[in-house]
Amino acid sequence: MEIEKRLEELNIKLPPCPPPAAVYVSAVLSDDFVFVAGQTPKDGTELIYKGKVGRDLSVQDGYNAARVCVLRSISAIKSIIGDLDKIERIVKVTGYVNCCDDFEKHPLVINGASELLEKVFGERGKHARVAVGTNSLPGNAAVEVEIIVKVNR
Repeated sequence: MEIEKRLEELNIKLPPCPPPAAVYVSAVLSDDFVFVAGQTPKDGTELIYKGKVGRDLSVQDGYNAARVCVLRSISAIKSIIGDLDKIERIVKVTGYVNCCDDFEKHPLVINGASELLEKVFGERGKHARVAVGTNSLPGNAAVEVEIIVKVNR
């Protein structure tokens, strides 16, 4: 279990698989891909990063929020495939940043997700990405991250 060992070396404990907040599932396996529903920065069911990045929260807060979203995403993936070593590649990350109209540092916020994925998965963690600013997110979450991964079945 290479990835589990890597998480331990990084002193990272995965949260439980996130329960859906509405009418959807946390992740879906289709052929060789896992599509993870958008994850917000929660501890259990409580949002821990709320508000607009650049006004209510710093870029660093947004970065940290994106990391929390990724950990929840990894938990959702694990709930579907069991062994994280089956992940062949992180294919794409889409990150949404709750921010004001004049905010321009979306990539710096979503780097929190991308850098963590690369630390955990190495070369397999490098991915295509979109970082988008939005005027609101569910529950006034600061960030939401969606991930697509390719797996070896």
